[in-house]
Amino acid sequence: MSDILIIDDEPGIRTVLTDILEDEHYTVFTAGDGFEGLAVIRSRSIDLVILDVWLPNMGGMDVLKQIKEEFPEIEVILISGHANIDIAVKAVKLGAFDFLEKPLSLDKVVTLTRNALKLEELKKENRNLKNSLFVEDEMIGEGPHMIKVRERIRQSAGSDVKVLILGENGTGKELVAREIHRQSKRADKPFVEVNCAAIPDTLIESELFGHEKGSFTNAVSRRKGKFELADGGTLFLDEIADMSLNAQAKVLRVIQEMKFERIGGEKSISVDVRIIAATNKDIATEVKQGRFREDLYFRLNVVPIQIPPLRERKEDLVPLITYFMQKFNSSTPDQEKSLSSEALEVLSTHPWPGNIRELKNFIERITIMSDEDVITKEVVEYFLGDSPEEESGVDYLKEFEPMKLNEAKDQFEKQLITRKLEQNSFNISQTAQILGLYPSNLHGKIKKHGIKIEK
Repeated sequence: MSDILIIDDEPGIRTVLTDILEDEHYTVFTAGDGFEGLAVIRSRSIDLVILDVWLPNMGGMDVLKQIKEEFPEIEVILISGHANIDIAVKAVKLGAFDFLEKPLSLDKVVTLTRNALKLEELKKENRNLKNSLFVEDEMIGEGPHMIKVRERIRQSAGSDVKVLILGENGTGKELVAREIHRQSKRADKPFVEVNCAAIPDTLIESELFGHEKGSFTNAVSRRKGKFELADGGTLFLDEIADMSLNAQAKVLRVIQEMKFERIGGEKSISVDVRIIAATNKDIATEVKQGRFREDLYFRLNVVPIQIPPLRERKEDLVPLITYFMQKFNSSTPDQEKSLSSEALEVLSTHPWPGNIRELKNFIERITIMSDEDVITKEVVEYFLGDSPEEESGVDYLKEFEPMKLNEAKDQFEKQLITRKLEQNSFNISQTAQILGLYPSNLHGKIKKHGIKIEK
């Protein structure tokens, strides 16, 4: 349920509003002045503030301005016994949701409260939607390894048990974490990800717990940390084994107590967060060598989920290739691409050291760079670097990087056709067959690229 804060210096108003809103099953907090009210907001996750304009010590308009500067996502309803048009207009300009005159209509208080909370919920959903837009992929694969992973997800999703996801880079650990969240009772709440390996050690505490204005050199305003942003939802700590021992100790304390203080703050903030962690390292070895805290490991490793590398999921390769081909074809429906059976065989036997991420990026690359409807074995080998004439370790995309897309495609096509012509002694029919072209089409491309035919 939503948490509402009433800031009013009249005890009678606070009591009446509290009774009404608690009857509507909201959790209500109260404060007698602006300073006390701001202290409550800074120590709890408040969804709506009902704020009196005329307050001692700090006026309601100043409190409104402060709330909107520090917590712009919180909706505020102003109330006043001496309202006028100018105050109402100023309040709306400062970001107030609405303005109520005293004596209060209790029905209108309830209606406005519902509407304000609906707007706040829509804003949260919009933020969550934006955060999830980049997560487009599905879990593909019906082999024994993936059946086991899906079963672990199903078993763990319904509770708040902590999950530790283990696997190499590119195996889909984040996808598993999001699937656990999607199947959980927290699915309509935030899913917040932290890549612990990407954050400098000096900033990890600020990133996780937030900070107060002026708490360090660049802290120009108050900032909520990831734990606070994930309140009610799921916090995904990716690459947690890359976190320093000092940060590990603080994370352990927060996981145990679900309480923390922002950097530079004195108020304890309570949260309700489900923790999912992941790492690509052998974490048991990290513990033995003193690089990862054993007590934190035991806290996180309640339900371990091991994601197998792609080389151990050969039965899933073709379904994955088909899925990514369909995915990238949908972005260019005017020119759908497919793979020849020989090309598919080459892809199916490649070891894919970068796992699913490497496979996905490769399929996207060849669908963009290939100009033919049917992508041949030669094209696949060229981009994989498996062609026997190529030196190992060469960055095959480097020469194309300065070019526009069409220019790069033309350059690649010219190089490939020239090479195949040379390999087949400039026999047009034979080369066309290997490239999957009609001889007339090959003649057109030779002319387009100005390729010299040696007799």
